Parts: sequence; C-alpha cells; structure tokens
Amino acid sequence: MTLIIDYLTFSDIAIGMLLLFICSAAMQWLTTKGPMQWPVLGIIPTMLVNIHNGYDWTTDALIRAGGTFPFRGIWFGKCYGAATVVPENIEYILKTRFTNFPKGKYYRERFVELLGDGIFNADNQTWREQRRAATAEMHSSKFVEYSAETVRSLVHSELLVVLNWLSKTESSVDLQDLFLRFTFDNICRAAFGVDPGCLAIGLPDIPFANAFESATENVLFRFTVPPFVWKPMRTLNIGTEKQLKAAVQTVHEFAEKTVSDRRNEFKNVNGFTDRCDLLSRLMITDAKYSDKFLKDFCISFILAGRDTSSVALAWFFWLLHRHLHVERHIIDEINNIIKGRTKTNHTAYSHVEIVFTAEELKQMHYLQAALSETLRLYPPVPVDFKEVLEDDVLPDGTVVKKGARVIYLMYSMARMEGIWGKDCREFNPERWLRDGIFTNENSFRYVVFNAGPRLCIGKKFAYMQMKMVAASILLRYHVEVVEKQEVVPKLTTTLYMKNGLRVNFKKRDNMNGFVM
Repeated sequence: MTLIIDYLTFSDIAIGMLLLFICSAAMQWLTTKGPMQWPVLGIIPTMLVNIHNGYDWTTDALIRAGGTFPFRGIWFGKCYGAATVVPENIEYILKTRFTNFPKGKYYRERFVELLGDGIFNADNQTWREQRRAATAEMHSSKFVEYSAETVRSLVHSELLVVLNWLSKTESSVDLQDLFLRFTFDNICRAAFGVDPGCLAIGLPDIPFANAFESATENVLFRFTVPPFVWKPMRTLNIGTEKQLKAAVQTVHEFAEKTVSDRRNEFKNVNGFTDRCDLLSRLMITDAKYSDKFLKDFCISFILAGRDTSSVALAWFFWLLHRHLHVERHIIDEINNIIKGRTKTNHTAYSHVEIVFTAEELKQMHYLQAALSETLRLYPPVPVDFKEVLEDDVLPDGTVVKKGARVIYLMYSMARMEGIWGKDCREFNPERWLRDGIFTNENSFRYVVFNAGPRLCIGKKFAYMQMKMVAASILLRYHVEVVEKQEVVPKLTTTLYMKNGLRVNFKKRDNMNGFVM
C-alpha cells in the first residue's frame, strides 16, 4: 500500500511539473513577442526545429513580432538579448550609443587565436589606432592606384586565363570556389604584397589558403555551439579545436615570415621601397608598429576582404541566371561605354584587348545597382551582433540589460516591406537608380557595409573589385548555371552557398559589332 501511495505521489508530482512546464510555455508564448521561449531551454528548441531554414524562419518571426523580439538561451548559458531589424534601433546601436555596444568578449574570444588584436576583432583604443592607420593608408593615392592595378592585373593575367581554359575544356566549376580563390589572391597581394597562386591553371591546392579557410570554418563552429562544448574541446585539443589550432599555426607562420622578410628587405634598402601593399605602407609610415601588430592587422584585412566580394559575386551571377533581362541591361551598359571609346579614338576594340579603366567602372551605374541589389538580398554577413556594456533602452522601447547581445539581421531587413516596400523580396536593381544614376541608400537601412564609426573603409575597393570582375566576365562569357542543383544559403556567419554553384563558361558571339 505504501508503495502504491508513493507511486501515485510521484506520478502526481511528475504530472504537476509537466502541466506547470506547459502552462509556463503557453504563458510565455501568449505574452512575449517573437518565437517560442521554453522554460529552462529558452529559444533553443524552437531554433533547432527550424534550423533547416534558419534565415527565413527568423525573418518571419521578426515580421510577426513587429521588427524586434527578446530571446534567451539555456538558463545557465548566460545568453540573452534582443534581435532587431528596426533601422532606428540599428542607428542607435551603431552610431548614437556606439560606445555602449562594442563587439564584446563573446565575439573576441572566438576569434582571438586567429585574429589576435587585429582591427576586425578589436574594441576601444586598440580598434581606434588600427582604424586610423587603415583609413590613412587605404585612402592614400599610392594604395588606391596599387589596389586598382592589382585587380586589373589579376583579372586579365589569371582569372580570364582560367576561364578560357575552362571554356575550351568545357569543364564546369564551382563559381563560389573560383571567386574565393580570386579574392584570396587579390587581398593577399593588397595586404602582404604576395601572390598565393590560387588561380593557376588546374586550380591547385595552396597550403596557406587551405589553412586560412580551415581556420575560419572552425572558428565559425564556435558560434554554433555553447562555450561548454567548444572550450573543453580546446583544452583537450580534439575535433574542430584541434583542426583550428593546426590551421592557425600555419596561417601565423606564413604571416610572421612575410612580416620578417619585409623588415629585412627594408633594412637592406635603408627603408626605401617601391612596394605599395598595405604591409609595406604601414612599415614606411610608422617604424614603431610591432611585428605582432602588423601580422594581426593584415590577417584581419584578409579575413574582411576574402569572403565578402566572392560570396556576393556568386549570388550575383546566380541572380543574373534567373533574371536575364538584368544581364541584358548590364551588357548594353558595357557596350555603350565601349562605343564611347570608339567615338573618341575611332578605334575598333577586340573584347580580348578591353581593360576597363577606373573611370569607366564609375560609369557602370546599372551594374553597381545590380550588385547592390544582390548585396541587399544576400548580404555576405547576414547577421551581426553587439554586446551591451550598460543597461539601455532601444528607440522602439526594447530594454536591453548589461551583458546582453543585440543581434541585427541584414538578411531579414531586406525582406521587410516596411523598409523596402511590397517588392522587397524581388531582385530589382532599378530601386537604386534615379534618372539612370546610382544612388546610395541610408546606411542604417542597408547595413551591408556596416555603419557609423565602423563603416567599412574598404567599400570603394569592394565595389571596384566586383565591377571589374563582373564586367570583364560578362563582356566575354555567358555564365551557364548547371541545372538541378540546390542553391540555398549556408547557416554560418558568412552567407556562403551551402553547396556552391556549378557553372559552365560559354564564350559570347560578336556583341553589337564590338568584337573585331
């Protein structure tokens, strides 16, 4: 009898606890904006159920919530905050109260092995010092000319050579991988003054490039699991943490050797050099910069420049495949620019000979609009976040506590009718044009290049690079996307295509008489 009573008592307690759990969850769902927040487990179960379409699920949740919703993770995980797409909130975070919303410890400790104190991973005075140095050097006439010539040279001496080889052999290629190789070579030339050679015929494996990619992928793993998962793995040196350690060692050895060799080169020529890459410019400008400072700075620069343009270009050509009228508009614009050459010089141009100048790239307003529209719909960094230093209140009334994370979602912003209109989900380059001239959008509605004090200093460089690549390819080739492949975003901090993008390059026939 006692056993029966004890059993009933236990059953009653269990049922009561279950009912309490269900009631608590129901009350949470009824009284809180946004996705379901479970007792103890927080938003985690809801996220796991929707992990297969995480970006679109979050977008729908933000729409239902009116643009902002609070969230919390597992109760002992110290993860809580708010997600938002409200432009006024984003302006408040990135500009008005900039100092109260740094990158924070959560972000820095995940990247510290790879980036150290580099600009991409720094806050406060460390960040300000590097920002000042980067702005001064990247906006200098020498670096602007050098970076433009680097892009031109790489496009014509390597990228187009590889495309010709692919076209002749009728080989398909992963376009995303191809552009990652291009931007990696280009940014290494601009940052270190070295060419890894990723774009050679045959697309060879390059140890430094492979290590850098492995390092970034394994760092991103840290953002997908709680600290109590990856930190013990780091201590035990197992799994992704073991791979990260090996990759970081390779990256740092390469960077340290490059810095050391450049120091010795400068000593041998008494500090004078005709080099214009960022590393050399920094050494010339201030000899007080330590080798660690230079190494961290340049590795951050490579990380910031490698993924953004390459991922954007892959999505760009996929969108052109789906919107052939946009491709036609771009080709017409390119042809009109070439016509301008013939009127001035009375010379017929072969498409093989055409190398676009910086001034001609500036005239490609429709191309810039199409690229900007691509970046709007498929931002290379789809989500970003800041840490809250002190309790604060966002403009829409959302309270954020000290230690919280405020997440803002560029992918979701592009799909908000309140921001971009009823056609927000459509690929419409014309939304960027006023009387045929490209017009910039408010940076707090279009946060692709960040905004406020951290506005991307490489924005002009990125557009110049993308326009040179896109115009040079479209003039010469039709990019055919291989049918029956799934093209969806990969759920990481960079909006890679999950399965890449297989394409074939087909040489164009005579274009309006300008291929002579």
